[in-house]
Amino acid sequence: MELPIYFISDVHLMLNDTAEEKHKRKSLYRFLNYVRTTRGTLFFVGDLFDFYFEYPDMIPKAYFDFYNKAYQLKKAGVNLRFIAGNHDYWLLDFMKEKIMNQTYFDDTTFSLKGKNFYITHGDGLLSWDYGYRILKKIIRSPFFTWCFRLLHPTIGYSIAKKISRTENHPEHSEQLKEKIRKELTKFASGHFEKGFDYMVCGHYHLNEIIDVGKGKLAVLGDWQDQPSYAVFDGRELTLHQWENNA
Repeated sequence: MELPIYFISDVHLMLNDTAEEKHKRKSLYRFLNYVRTTRGTLFFVGDLFDFYFEYPDMIPKAYFDFYNKAYQLKKAGVNLRFIAGNHDYWLLDFMKEKIMNQTYFDDTTFSLKGKNFYITHGDGLLSWDYGYRILKKIIRSPFFTWCFRLLHPTIGYSIAKKISRTENHPEHSEQLKEKIRKELTKFASGHFEKGFDYMVCGHYHLNEIIDVGKGKLAVLGDWQDQPSYAVFDGRELTLHQWENNA
């Protein structure tokens, strides 16, 4: 795996072409241009798309500019890796073979320069997410996926537009954020005890690095309100706000 290694999460590319969406994509593509100058590896740690469901012979045209940008990045030598999130789990050959170098449908680990990494999108980790964990098993099952693909794409994506609506989600209160920190810290601590040095997580939009004993937990921010990225340069893992660097 090539250095440096970048991590971003929760970009939530939308199906609707709004002014806010255009601004977000402009910021994202500036970041991708920056990554291209350094080469290395770029991890999309889930929810790159607000909704992505790939059919054998159809891909959503709303993301054409991203496909082109990512493909050019890949051709330039950047290693693109994608962990499927709760909004974009349903990938097929186009994303896996044409756009990304590697895709993952679950958490993944790797070791580099003497450091051990645990990478997860993070959905379903909280102790009180009982209902979501049940829902996750259902909507990721082969039977559900097969049934959804029987729908005409126009119908399927119309349903998705009504259900997803990430841009309308309220921001977490400070009290809830603290509860999430404690839960994620406990989860990360268990992995650090097994020899991991870093855990990188998305989904919760906290946009911070937390020291957990001798390990570091990076909970990435979203690109709707707080564009940020983590980077490992071969020595340490750090978190940066992108707009301050644009």
